[in-house]
Amino acid sequence: MRKALLYLALVAFIFIFIAAADMPLGFYMALNNQSPNRDVLTVNNYNTVATMTEAYTNTERLDSNTEVRTGSSSDPCNGSSLEASINSNVIGQAHIAWQSVDPSPNSKGHHAVYGRSIDDLTGVFSIEKFIQLWSGSSPGEVSVDWLPCT
Repeated sequence: MRKALLYLALVAFIFIFIAAADMPLGFYMALNNQSPNRDVLTVNNYNTVATMTEAYTNTERLDSNTEVRTGSSSDPCNGSSLEASINSNVIGQAHIAWQSVDPSPNSKGHHAVYGRSIDDLTGVFSIEKFIQLWSGSSPGEVSVDWLPCT
């Protein structure tokens, strides 16, 4: 009985080893969803309902320096902010986006979108971008983008 179990375990091990040897490396990366060519940063300021995303995929080269600051106050209409400074040199694909919405949902449960920007890039490029979202500001003030207050 012990010999039969040992024999079955040995046969199972050999089949697993042979099956694993035939799988390409890309299969395991897709299976585990651990692509080494992916870099994603998402920042949310829940007080002002502002979101910023910086994502790089399929990169051959990525030199990125990103600084993000968020701030909140007890009054969402005064002093809340989300700021990001992005400097990158990329060979590959990039997705940089921000969105600000009304903190109070309407009668159907949806939040009105105040502002949104999406940049999708592919190729060899440099990015220098500054995103500044301040609550209580208006267009034309110091802030580049704005979060109006109700």
